[in-house]
Amino acid sequence: MRDASYGPIIYHAPDADLAEMISTVYIARFDVEHFDETERADRPQFRIRLNSSRGEYHFAGGLVVPAFGATIIGPTSAPVRAICHGPVYLAGFGLMPAGWATLMGPDAEQYADRAVDAHDLFGHWIDGVAAAVAKAATDADRVRIMQDLAREILRRGEPAPLWFTRTVDAWLASHLSPQVADLVAASGMSSRSVERMTKRYYGVTPKMLARKYRALRAASALTRGAALDEVGLAEAFYDQSHLIREVKHFTGTTPGKLNQLSDYARATRTGRNSLAGKVSPLIVDS
Repeated sequence: MRDASYGPIIYHAPDADLAEMISTVYIARFDVEHFDETERADRPQFRIRLNSSRGEYHFAGGLVVPAFGATIIGPTSAPVRAICHGPVYLAGFGLMPAGWATLMGPDAEQYADRAVDAHDLFGHWIDGVAAAVAKAATDADRVRIMQDLAREILRRGEPAPLWFTRTVDAWLASHLSPQVADLVAASGMSSRSVERMTKRYYGVTPKMLARKYRALRAASALTRGAALDEVGLAEAFYDQSHLIREVKHFTGTTPGKLNQLSDYARATRTGRNSLAGKVSPLIVDS
């Protein structure tokens, strides 16, 4: 049964014990015959398909991966085209860097910009979880089951060093265009060690990570109607052309078209904005 007050995508902040492991929990429903949307570069996602519609993800570079019953999408450094042949009905949660590394272990880096079948990693019990989510009476029950799933799969992994992910997140939040040298200094490690750990936990190098969040935060600010000089965008980019190229590279659209949102993009933005003050500003603002 669908909660009548909810829109096509509902977002929930995770419980306190999961706050450093998952970013948000969400339920998405779009009653359309053909769904074709571009998702911006994003954090890793764990998604469970709750109906029989077929779909696939098209990644940068031409890789196409089907949407499995339970799909793990790695951290992305470019837009991803999501296609569904029939109504969209899914439940998912975003993974914070510590959650991503705990889930995927030492091989986390190789899953960037791709997706895999969670069944291959966790076996048949994941199918039972998907069935339980689909049969749940309310969205609140679905969210509870998804968080219990997150606890179970993260319990099985080796905990990631939260001190490092906290350091990187603080660095990303410190400035719209953070400098890699500042991250190296804050970590107390060599630049090579910082790069190795950032690639493992975030899927990309520190330089690419800074570019990604700079562009996503700029896009978020522009979507809210902020002026360039109001939020420091003019200082963060070399010129207008640089801003346009970077925003398009990571979001799939130019700054001038950011407010020409599809129903899906609008629902995503509205849902994330509704969590302001409940989750990290990096989640809401990027």
